[in-house]
Amino acid sequence: MEGDSVTLNTGVQTNQQDRIKWYYNDTRIAQINRDQSKICTDVQCNNDTERFRDRLKLDHQTGSLTITDTRNTDSGVYKLKIISSSTYSDKIFSVSVTDVSAAEREVKRKEGESVTLYTGVIKNTNYFIMWDFNNTLIAEINGDQSKICTDVQCDERLRDRLKLDHQTGSLIIMNTRNTDSGEYKLQISNRRFSII
Repeated sequence: MEGDSVTLNTGVQTNQQDRIKWYYNDTRIAQINRDQSKICTDVQCNNDTERFRDRLKLDHQTGSLTITDTRNTDSGVYKLKIISSSTYSDKIFSVSVTDVSAAEREVKRKEGESVTLYTGVIKNTNYFIMWDFNNTLIAEINGDQSKICTDVQCDERLRDRLKLDHQTGSLIIMNTRNTDSGEYKLQISNRRFSII
């Protein structure tokens, strides 16, 4: 959500690595050297780049990157490059920042129309996605496996009218009815984070 902080974890200790570099959409935004003689963030790494001005923090022990006071313009792909004398590895993080009004949006449809509730992400096979309707689990995706609730679980209200978009995890409700009104909650999680 806008205004929150997010930490992208390296999963390493900097004393075990030579260099750690962070990129946002292929522009270097942060770097730390093994001896920490050169630590830069945003403006120090790139002249005239002020997108993250004073909002990036590097953990000197792990090289993890924290973005404070997030904005929806911070959404995008972050790439981590870890370089040591014997190995080289990459990690990619997809960050989606939503403003409060978009996250708590009210969707209105006429009966009989379809509605899609968007996740705002491209599904990664490591993501676990769950949809609840009025605190009842109605759909989930875990890796390549997906499940839509049974008639008993849904009290037959949503029977044969739910679909999941396997690229994004978005939920599609077809042939909407008045009884479909209520609160739908989305939870996206993996080993490193959980978003509701």
